Amino acid sequence: MNTTIKHMAIAGIFFLSTSSYAACGKVTITEMNWASASVVTEVAKFLMEEGYGCDVTKVPSASVPALASVAETGEPDILTELWVSGTPSFNELEAAGKVTALTAVLSDGGVEGWWIPQYTVDAHPELATLEGVLANPDLLDGLFHQCPEGWYCKTINSNLMTASGFVEAGFEVFEHGSGETMATSIAAAFANNDPWLGYYWAPTSILGKYPMQMVDLGEFDADAHTCNTKSDCAAPKVSPYPSSRVITAVTSKFAANNPEVTELMKNLSFTNRQMGEVLAWKEDNNASGEEAAVYFLNSNKEVWASWLNDDARSKLSALLQ
Repeated sequence: MNTTIKHMAIAGIFFLSTSSYAACGKVTITEMNWASASVVTEVAKFLMEEGYGCDVTKVPSASVPALASVAETGEPDILTELWVSGTPSFNELEAAGKVTALTAVLSDGGVEGWWIPQYTVDAHPELATLEGVLANPDLLDGLFHQCPEGWYCKTINSNLMTASGFVEAGFEVFEHGSGETMATSIAAAFANNDPWLGYYWAPTSILGKYPMQMVDLGEFDADAHTCNTKSDCAAPKVSPYPSSRVITAVTSKFAANNPEVTELMKNLSFTNRQMGEVLAWKEDNNASGEEAAVYFLNSNKEVWASWLNDDARSKLSALLQ
């Protein structure tokens, strides 16, 4: 691994003693099974333990089982990086008063769309819009990089291409076999300064590493997008992907009993650019979520310092110098 992680003045950052702190008690927090969620959990865990004296237990999970556990047992206390659009049971639990949404932990939301390398758009600004793309297939090698079979975005993209006359404009569609080959194709394009057009999403290490611009597909149309998600959509229309709401939530019981920690988790939020940079570093260094959290904490002191209350900021003052 790159030795960058070692430049923190506190090599044992995740192993500091909390014995002298006034305990906030035991806290359980989800560790969702994807990279950005792991980073969020590790950052939150460190700040809760070292700033607020909590005894934190990570609960490996995913959105649906985590919500099912809250419904049945009242735990985990904290659910972070919860993609609400894919978890309708969250709304039911919130309506029942069992959970409280605190914040958009990804402040920009989960972003999906059609992307082009920034250097290509800089050279050909007309490619920033769908109309410009359709008028200039030669500037993009006449190729669209499509989602793998089984991904819901494949259906949406197919309907968008039908609605816009993509194939008629002179484009061919290349269907990738996996997310890994999509990422590799972007890296290869950047290595050779080649054009690239296709679907991707953020925050990801790829968009953290490679500057890309999303193609403007016009105004969002909720009805059109709903139809575009269906393989049998009778009348596809052009509409961009909506931004996904990605939140941190806590059980209502935890919020009532732990107002200071709840306020911390309400403040704890990342932009997609911040998270993308951390994920790119994590991938380049083959790092764990814990190590990526150390990298974030070291590189963004002014950000996380603003999340803390005065007492926690005092306890962590040595790290903020």
